[in-house]
Amino acid sequence: MKYTCDRTSLQEALTATSSVTLTRTPKPILQCVRVTADQDVLTLTAYDQEVGLRCRVREVEIDELGDTLVPGDRLLAIVRESSDETMVFETDEDALHIRGSDSHFQIVGQNVREFPPVPDMEGAPNFKVKVGVLREAVEQTLFAAARENTRYAINGVLWESQGQHLKLVATDGRRLAMSGATLAESSGEDVRAIVPSKVLGLLLRLHLDAEEELQVRFLPNQVMMQADRATISSVLVEGHFPKYEDVIPQGADKIIALGTAELLSAVKRAALLANAESKGIRLKLDKEGMVLSSRTPEQGEATVRVELDYTGEELVIGFNPEFVIDALKVCGEKMTFELQESSKPGVIKSGKNFKYVVMPVNLS
Repeated sequence: MKYTCDRTSLQEALTATSSVTLTRTPKPILQCVRVTADQDVLTLTAYDQEVGLRCRVREVEIDELGDTLVPGDRLLAIVRESSDETMVFETDEDALHIRGSDSHFQIVGQNVREFPPVPDMEGAPNFKVKVGVLREAVEQTLFAAARENTRYAINGVLWESQGQHLKLVATDGRRLAMSGATLAESSGEDVRAIVPSKVLGLLLRLHLDAEEELQVRFLPNQVMMQADRATISSVLVEGHFPKYEDVIPQGADKIIALGTAELLSAVKRAALLANAESKGIRLKLDKEGMVLSSRTPEQGEATVRVELDYTGEELVIGFNPEFVIDALKVCGEKMTFELQESSKPGVIKSGKNFKYVVMPVNLS
């Protein structure tokens, strides 16, 4: 195998595959990246036996077709530290030679035939969705998914497709984020599956064109996503996702409409003197507007006033400021905060798709 490749494009692909390769594993072969030179495309494959990623690099000149298997971290380090625009790669049995204008590296690889088979896209997709539209929905939900919770079903994001609409839902038990996307094309078959957080984080890191259509196919225990430059495969999260519809409060009688940046700034400032003991920030609503505050006996207290046209009943409620900040970071320019009582969840809404439920905290 021999090829000349654009260094920047190769580095992007290797950075993506490095998030899949395992750094600590009793199987050294899973630390490797499979590099395949085939016609006018170079394919880099990484696999951890649950998540598989194929990245295709098209800024390449192939002189000899072939396959090699080399440690991904070593290859990425060499490519990243190089200052050459292009680099030449050539195999000699299980060794990969890498040449720049003033450098030569030789990486000892492994037998490519021992690399486990990685699932590939086969059959028609369940639906197609524009990358930019899906990326926004993922960004608005992924942050709320649980991290290594014993309730495995919430260690991912629920995907539900009906007709031309895709809904994404994530929760960690203390908050719930929901968003959606309009599909570019659908097979008409409804889908309900829990996609692992790792896969969605990987999707966000890939350099894909926002206008490109991503093909998505679900199998009994697997999801496949394919774009021009990448194919992702993953096992699905097992278990039953909570009945999220029951968590969303209805009939809010206290509604705050604000610019997102204004409320985000106020919450961040009010949280400056909050700590784990004080548990959160206090939100007070009355006819004079809204006041956000926090108090820590050893450090002091913070008070931030927000001009607001409010005519409802007075309300005092506490929230974890980080949970509110996380939601505001993914809102559009405008948002609404819907409230009821101090013991009931609040709901943040923005745009036509984003909805976020956050549980209150006791500040007594």
